[in-house]
Order: sequence, then C-alpha cells, then structure tokens
Amino acid sequence: MKKINSVCIIDDDRIVVFGIKKMLGTVVDCENIFTYGNGMLAMEGIREMIANNKEVPSIIFLDINMPIMDGWQFLEEFITLKLDKKVFINIVTSSIDPSDKQKSETFKSRTHHIIEYKTKPIRRNEIEEITNAA
Repeated sequence: MKKINSVCIIDDDRIVVFGIKKMLGTVVDCENIFTYGNGMLAMEGIREMIANNKEVPSIIFLDINMPIMDGWQFLEEFITLKLDKKVFINIVTSSIDPSDKQKSETFKSRTHHIIEYKTKPIRRNEIEEITNAA
C-alpha cells in the first residue's frame, strides 16, 4: 500500500468527509488526515503548518460551496503561499456548472500545483488515481 504523509479534506459536509476518509483508508497508508469545515479554517491550519516548519499535505480534497470561505477563495489564498512542493488539489463538488469547471482551468494556469476537477460523489477508483499520482 502506498504511503502518504498527509492529506487535507476541506468540506462542510461531514458525510462526504467520512466517505473520503474511509476510501483513503482502503487505498493508501496515510499518517495524517486533516479535516476542515471551510476554507478559512484550512488556511489557518496550513499557515500554522508552514510557521511550525511542518510539511503541508500532499493532497487536498476541496469542496467549492462552503460557508465563511468557499473553495475558490481558499484557492486564491493558497496559490500565493511560497511552497516549492507541488500539492495535488482535487476540487470535489456537486456543481455541474460549466463555469465552475472553467474557473478550475483558470486556477490551473496560475499555479505550479496540480488541480483536478471531480464531481460528487467521488468514487474509490478516483481516490486511487489521485493517491497514485501524488
């Protein structure tokens, strides 16, 4: 089983978070899974990791429709962080709006991080593909 140091799940739906964590446990050995209910909490957590010289997560599962700070606002801030490491950011959303897909493409062109767009429900084989790529 592949080993990954840490994964971050940013989603306000506890059922989605539970499902992703369960599927991760079947495809990868992960030391730390950080979960946040909105983008602001996630940015605070990631900034704290950086300030304490801890490794940021290799993979982020990111919902775009959340309260307080949505996924797009999170991405705006995240891509400004001074990180050499490439992070695999997986937008996992129930939105089928073509403008959201296009917006994800715009973010791809603005960063060295890898950004993928997936629609909910995310499946085990997609989790496997994501973790294998990381």
